[in-house]
Formats: sequence, structure tokens, C-alpha cells
Amino acid sequence: MDYNRLAELLFPDIDKTPEYYENLYPERSMAEGAMVTRMGPSPTGFIHLGNLYGAFVDERMAHQSGGTFYLRIEDTDDKRFVEGAVETIVSSLKFFDINFDEGALLDKDGVRADTGNYGPYFQSERGPVYRAFAKSLVQQGLAYPCFLTEEELSAIREEQETAKETTGIYGKYAEKSRSLSLDEIKSNIESGKPYVVRLKSDGNLTGQMKEDGTPKLRYITVHDAIRGKLSMPANNQDVIILKATGIPTYHFAHVVDDHLMRTTHVVRGEEWLMSLPIHIELFEKLGFEPPTYCHTAVLMKLDDETGNKRKLSKRKDPELSLDYYRQKGYHPQAVKEYLLTILNSNFEEWRAENPESSIDDFTFTTEKMSSGGALFDLNKLNDISKDVLLRIPAPELADFLIEWAREFKPSVAELLGGSDDAKAYLAEILDLGRNDKKPRKDLVYASQIFDFISYFYDDYFLIREQIPEEVSDEDAVEILKKYEAGYNHSDDQSAWFDKIRDIAVEMGYAAKPKDYKKHPEEYKGHVGHVSTVIRIAVMGRSQSPDVWAIQQILGEERTRQRLNALIP
Repeated sequence: MDYNRLAELLFPDIDKTPEYYENLYPERSMAEGAMVTRMGPSPTGFIHLGNLYGAFVDERMAHQSGGTFYLRIEDTDDKRFVEGAVETIVSSLKFFDINFDEGALLDKDGVRADTGNYGPYFQSERGPVYRAFAKSLVQQGLAYPCFLTEEELSAIREEQETAKETTGIYGKYAEKSRSLSLDEIKSNIESGKPYVVRLKSDGNLTGQMKEDGTPKLRYITVHDAIRGKLSMPANNQDVIILKATGIPTYHFAHVVDDHLMRTTHVVRGEEWLMSLPIHIELFEKLGFEPPTYCHTAVLMKLDDETGNKRKLSKRKDPELSLDYYRQKGYHPQAVKEYLLTILNSNFEEWRAENPESSIDDFTFTTEKMSSGGALFDLNKLNDISKDVLLRIPAPELADFLIEWAREFKPSVAELLGGSDDAKAYLAEILDLGRNDKKPRKDLVYASQIFDFISYFYDDYFLIREQIPEEVSDEDAVEILKKYEAGYNHSDDQSAWFDKIRDIAVEMGYAAKPKDYKKHPEEYKGHVGHVSTVIRIAVMGRSQSPDVWAIQQILGEERTRQRLNALIP
């Protein structure tokens, strides 16, 4: 077979060589040890927690090492393309403070503005590059055209399934296509027969036999940065590298791109482990040095019904979508901090020793990543979010809440941040109880925060709960009358509570809860029941931060209005 003639027959339009592209995309000029990582999503319109999980690893590895993190859009499957998906990917990750150094980026108006010298960063625009490398493989006798029809492929699959063999085109099943003469190939092309281009695999057999008479398999060994040494049977499949449309498969395109874009580390899910032998063989056939692979653990959760671990599901679990966290209003720092707890086993220990430090100060390593299923726990995220929000200054947290409201609750955006006074009022509310000896940890995410503080705004103030059963309706009215009559907004906290205690004792309630507990027959209730009546009148709920502090924020006029609204 004259492979050069075959290559010209298949690729008459390709005049660029691999050497041309090697020169076009030279080695990056970086310090020793600097890593180049990438995110390569398909533009399907759905970006999920797993994408963020992997992107966070990519970003940390690149930026901690002084390297480069880029975005490549893997859009060779036009059937899956969704309009606006790229914008969704970039904006969603930007929300979580995941920023790319180069790639398929957007300007401030959302218009495409690729940055970097290794583009195009859309695979659909790199067709000539892939075809040049495919042509080179054909020239070397390492790839060939395959004209098998759908009927023939189905017949092969049925034969293999009947014989309980691995399905695919390899060995004797590839022989028909491999053995075509140049004239036969030319005739097929001239008659308009569609064809794909397949890799000519070396197979996974060593040529030696085991003692039982079965052939020995050839194994490959790969060092995974997370899982360590991996050994698995070599690829024996003549995989497709170019489809009948001339579009490359994912296997082929990502190998070419990772090499030319000078990617040093590839972070991807463990579901790609099965494809690793194919990718390693492609790197070898193309004469490329493979990147370091980092196969992350699958994100799992405990099933509410069975109690067993299972993979997070797009259909069952709304928390898989990044939109879930944006709509709820989780702060990006909270989500990232939680992800670090499941990404690096030593992060929680580090956080305990460095409670005020930025997570950027934490040294992330793949060696501390688990190769088992990473258990995602929404309750733990909520607990971590409480701690993270406590460290964010109240004015900054107010800005975050206002921005969230503008996008997801516009009806309250003006109320929260329509003026400097409104912003200052919101910041004062959010700062409530944060500087106590035991700081309050009530705030979790934006939608919960607004619900939690809504009683500070008259339009959203509601009496949500009933007075304690120890207090009669008549006593409740009398308590409010006495409280309002003696109310002095300038009282300090001690003087304020002394007045409540006096009201309680005067009306037959114990001055201390423990007195009521010891002798319930002697009292109607205790001072806590009395203060709860006041709390419900002012806040509409029985649980809240310190009532005195809340009244200081509400102001005297609004406090009296709420009290008088319940006094006949």
C-alpha cells in the first residue's frame, strides 16, 4: 500500500503538516513546574456541580503553580449544541469566581472575545488542524478509511454478542477494512460510499500465550495524579478518529488539542478511565507526550429513600445544577469552601488552624484527593456557609444580597439597595449579633437571609406565630400595654430587660425560668414567656436575635407602631 497516495486521496485539501502546527503553537514560556489546565465542556446548556468541581481543581492547580487555565469549547457534536450555552458556562463559573486566563471568553457585554495564542478555542473551528494530523497518521500507515455500512456493523455486533465477545471493530472484525487495496478504496470513494477514518490499533495482545493456551494481554501503565499507578489492558479497538462528516471524534480532537495547547494536566471524572487506553495509544501514535491525568471521584449523595450512596442525578437532584445555588443565593465563597472539604482531606484541619485566612492561602494538592466516591452533603454545605458568611463584612454581604435580589427577587431589590440609607440599614441588620462572644450563625444563603430578616421591612412584616400557651390573651394585651407605656428607646439593654422582669413579676410570672421549673404551681409562667409576647409583637416570630438590639435598628417610632397595632 502506498500510504502517501492514500493520504492524498483522502485529504486532497490538506496542505498543512503537523510540523506547521507545532511551530504555530510552540511550547509555552513558563517557569518550571507551572501547570497548564483546561476546562473542555460541551455547549449543551446545562452546567452542573461536577463541572464546577473539576474547574475548581483546574483553576487551583494552574494558578497555585503560576501556570495557565483556559477554556476550550468541545462543540464537534452539533446535535447537542444549545444557543447561549457558552455564555451560560462563562457567566456561571465567573459567579463562583472561577476565572480563565485564556480561551473562549466573553467581553463585558457578553460578546465573544477569545483571548490567547492557542486558538481557535472552539473545536468546530479547528477542522483543518485535526485533518492534518489524521492525514499524517494515514501517511504512516497508522490509520485507514473504513466503509462498513450500518447493516454490516449491526451484523458484527450481533455476532460478537452471541459469542459473548467485546463489541467493536478490532482483530478479525477490522480485517476487511484494513485489507482494502488503494484501487478498492478509490473506487468506493468515487462511487460515493461514506466512510470513517479509524486508528489502526496495535491490539492488546503480546503475541505470547498463557499456560492455559489463551493469549496474553498487553498492559499499559499510567501514573494518575490522584489515583497513583494505574495498570490496565492496552487498547485493541480501531476507534474512529474522523466521522463520515469529516468531524473528529472526542477521543481524537482532545488528544490533538491538549498537545497543541500544551496542556500539562487533564482533570476529568472517573467515568473516563475506561477510555484511557484509547487516549494513551492516540498520544503514542501521534508522537505526543501525554499530559498528567487526574481522574476525580464521582460526586455521590445519600439517597433519602434507601439510605444508600448513589451518584448525583440530573433528574432527581436539583442541587446538581449550578443554577440551584445561584437561585438560592449561596455565596460563591461558601460553595468553594465546601468543595475544598471534599476535594482535599486536610482542608478542614487547615481551616481550624487558620479560621480567618482566605482559601487562596490553602495549598491544594491532588495527592490529598480521594479516589473513592466524594459524598456531597447539602446540610454540611449549609453549616459551612454559616461560618463563611460570618467572616464576610456586613457591607460586603449586603452588596451580595442586593445583587442577588436584582436577578432573582427584583421586587425587593429597590427596598434593600435603592439608596445609600437603604444599604446602610441592610448592613446594620446583617451585622446583628455577629460580634457577640458567641456570634450568631443564622445566615445561610440569600433567599433564606431575606426571609430571616424580612420583619425589618413593614411591607413584609407578618405575625407568624402564636403567643406561648402559658400566657392568656388578656395577659398578652396587658403585657404589651405595660411594655409600651414604660418603653424608653434610650434604655440600655440591662435597664430594658429589668422593665420586662418587673412586668412579669407584677403579673404573676416567675422572674427566672428556673423558679418556674421548680414551682410551676406558684406562677402563670416565667419571664421568658412574657418577653416572647413582646418578641412576637415586634418581630412576628418567637425566635430571633436579641429583641433590644432589633428595636434599636427598627427605631422607636416603628417599635411603638407594632406594639400599638396589637393593643385594643
